Parts: sequence; structure tokens; C-alpha cells
Amino acid sequence: MRYYISDLHFYHESLLTKMDKRGFTSCDEMHDYMVKKWNQKVREQDEVVILGDVSMERGKPTSDMLERLHGRLYLVTGNHDNYLKDRRFDATRFEWIKPYAELNDNKRKLILSHYPVFCYNGQYRRDKEGNPKTYMLYGHVHDTQDEVLVNEFIRRTRQTLHLNPGDTEPRPIPCQMINCFCMFSDYTPLSLEEWIQVDEARREKMWMEKDGQNYCKNTIE
Repeated sequence: MRYYISDLHFYHESLLTKMDKRGFTSCDEMHDYMVKKWNQKVREQDEVVILGDVSMERGKPTSDMLERLHGRLYLVTGNHDNYLKDRRFDATRFEWIKPYAELNDNKRKLILSHYPVFCYNGQYRRDKEGNPKTYMLYGHVHDTQDEVLVNEFIRRTRQTLHLNPGDTEPRPIPCQMINCFCMFSDYTPLSLEEWIQVDEARREKMWMEKDGQNYCKNTIE
């Protein structure tokens, strides 16, 4: 089984009370919880692709933390993966380390990047039944204002009609960008199918709330 997750930020103490507001009383408490959630899901033979920002510590502590996690690990590098430059980091813990990757998962193409890619390779592609053939998995933006802007791009893109070669009429662009931020999955690596379900539920709730706010705003005015 292959899983995905992003922005673990081990040893990042400020995220306990700022930005993410993870709510743990210490990094040790956060680490114990994250390792428990991870190992409850991932078996030793499973693959986990981490979409960047694993740790804020140097090489040796980061290596020690990764040894606590089950599975075969793969890394798409993020802007906070500075431990990779430390000679004390054991890079063999990762099967590969890349700044960007494209691979296949259950007959679908995946675009993997720490940063959201708005015009990603294969964005317009559908199968014979009209289902999206390509998904873009990203991290970096956590649950911030930047994620709000990404979500608005996704919303507007899905409302935009496009005529693909071979089609007789234009159809909405199947923009499938999924933020694999660890807090969206309660720090648990998820399969592509599971991330699709989590993303759809989160997006539906978010857009319903947005439409409700717009309705109230327009009604008042």
C-alpha cells in the first residue's frame, strides 16, 4: 500500500501555539501522538511519500525520529528540509529524494510537489467515463490564507468550460489539487483514495459555508 502526507514539522515548537495551533503542550507530546497515529496505519512494507517539511531539527535528531516511523519512505523536498545538508543525517532512510515527482497510482497519474502547482501536467485529462485521470498532491500552505486562495482557484477552475480534443462539447476542467497537510488527516498518512474522500468532504463543507456567507451578505445589502 502507498500513502501520502505533508508538512509533519517535527521539532517545530512554534507551531504548537502559532499558525497551525496544534494544541500539544510540548514537541515530545506532539511527536508521540504523531508516531502513534502513523504506526497504527503504516506497516513496515508500506510506502509513504512525504511531500516536504519533515523536520526543523538537524541531521541526527531527524534521523532518530524517522527511525520511529514504519514503512519505506520517499521524500519530495520542501523549503524546511535543511537537515538534508547535515552530514549526520542518514539519507538512506529515504528510498529516493526528489524536488518533484510524477508517478502512477491505481491507473491514475500523480503530480507530487511540496508547492501547489496550478497548471499541472495532465490537468485536463479524463478517462472514457469522464473521471479525472490526474491528481496534483501538494503541501506547504498548511491551513492558511494561501490555502484559501488555492481553494478559490480550484473552485473557479472547475467552473471553467474547456473543449478537449475528441470531445463534441466543452466540459468543466477536472482540477484535482489535494492538500495533504498532516492535520487534515489527524497526522495519519492516507492512500490516494482516502485523500480524495477527505478532500471532497472538506471542500464541500468549506464551499457550503462560503456560499452561505455570500447569501447572508447579499441579503443584508
